[in-house]
Amino acid sequence: MKLEVVSNSVMETRSFASKFARKMKNGTVIALIGGLGSGKTTFTQGFAEGLGINQHIGSPTFKLVSEYLGIKYKLYHADCYRLKNFNDFLNFGGENLLIPIDGVTIIEWADIIKEILPEHTIIINFDRAKENLNHRVLKIQNYNELK
Repeated sequence: MKLEVVSNSVMETRSFASKFARKMKNGTVIALIGGLGSGKTTFTQGFAEGLGINQHIGSPTFKLVSEYLGIKYKLYHADCYRLKNFNDFLNFGGENLLIPIDGVTIIEWADIIKEILPEHTIIINFDRAKENLNHRVLKIQNYNELK
């Protein structure tokens, strides 16, 4: 099943992500794909709020992975922007993020490691709306994994 969501603002993206997070099951992997400034980190911030995480969520570009403790689950937030390919991801132990036994994993720039993403990964593509560059279109694949 696919779902398409149009967000008209940063707050709408965060609100949608917060509600989306409340539907997550332990062990879920979410792949975020989109260009710079397309809303991936904003989505992750809202998602963290939905898991009951009150810490500041920034992009883990330089440290590659951040871990946060939520009310029900941990959130593992990875960023593949600085990686060349999936081997770089595996070299720092990234395979553990693909089978999170005690939480949910969100991976920004996941297209870089697409060859090794688990079959049931929820994939979210972020695009700027053509008619208004401040709006975002989120195309969600494998949404049925939440049901």
